[in-house]
Amino acid sequence: MRKVLILVNHDIVIYNFRKELVERLIEDGYEVTISSPYGERIDDLIKMGCKYTEATISRHGTNIIEEVKLINYYKKTIKSLKPDVVLSYTIKPNIYGGIACKSMNIPYIANITGLGTAVENKGVLQKVSILLYKLAFKKVNRIFFQNSENMQFFINNNIMLDKHRLVPGSGVNLKQFSPLPYPHNSTVEFVFISRIMEEKGIDQYLEAATYIREKHPNTRFHVCGFCEEDYEEKLRKLEEKKVIIYHGMVRDVRKIIEKTHCTIHPTYYPEGLSNVLLESSACARPVITTNRSGCREVVDDGENGYLIEQKNTNDLIAKIELFLQVSNDEKKRMGIAGRKKVEEEFDRQIIIEAYIEELNKLDKLWKSKFQSERVEVS
Repeated sequence: MRKVLILVNHDIVIYNFRKELVERLIEDGYEVTISSPYGERIDDLIKMGCKYTEATISRHGTNIIEEVKLINYYKKTIKSLKPDVVLSYTIKPNIYGGIACKSMNIPYIANITGLGTAVENKGVLQKVSILLYKLAFKKVNRIFFQNSENMQFFINNNIMLDKHRLVPGSGVNLKQFSPLPYPHNSTVEFVFISRIMEEKGIDQYLEAATYIREKHPNTRFHVCGFCEEDYEEKLRKLEEKKVIIYHGMVRDVRKIIEKTHCTIHPTYYPEGLSNVLLESSACARPVITTNRSGCREVVDDGENGYLIEQKNTNDLIAKIELFLQVSNDEKKRMGIAGRKKVEEEFDRQIIIEAYIEELNKLDKLWKSKFQSERVEVS
């Protein structure tokens, strides 16, 4: 049985956005092991048939001792499991997993799910990150990119130019996220679905909500997500003032999307490709988001949503007011246009087939190598 080791920094990364790939791998006869910090979705993955090894990853930490420990953990895990191929997602698993695979000569496929602030912004951290990527990807078999700007960054910095492949983000499960009936109530409801952190545009959303609620009382603004930064008190006060409705972490976002008219995602975080936008569009909801890589790919401005300038609250307010002016039928039409777009361009099956194609290439190489070794022995 062929063995696949998957490296991620969070159980949600694999369960919410790669579950279908895992199912396909198991169906095709692979033994799949997940390396991740423990989370509630790990039990679900084990029930699916995965094996699990617990990793300790400080997602935003830069302590060199902890980073070396992570590399050693990956090396130890690879030595113990003896995987035929390693798949990785997110920055630290990509880099430190890649370093471990390179040193142990293990086939390796990485997925750039976004550059992250340290890499996107010029400075010492960017230079260090580029050097680490060059080291980690020296023997990489394939690097998947979720948007063309991220891929161009690697091209500009001469990082494994012959190993690049562009895919449409993580894609979206079109059966799980199917079109939901569009609300016809007189109150227009918006939703922010994301980690609650500055770079996801939460400040712009809250400022816009405060202004719009004062001017248009027949609106509602929902917030869903885990507080990564110190926003709990601010959210509590705004909820007391009835500016927002805060739901915390939501296990099934479809229950929120179902009763809202539009998803607002004013992020300026260096995303690969926004799953929030894909899932909302798949549910036939218009979206308002930032005109930057990782977001603009999902929106045809004025057709299935609106694009705004990043960090620009006034522009966000203007687009919300523009959305409020159009009829409910027009809002519904925009949602349908969004659904059609993701059906044509962002079906998750596209990504699954890309992975299977790359694994089949590795399988042929493995068989060729095995046969040549048998000939030499005989």
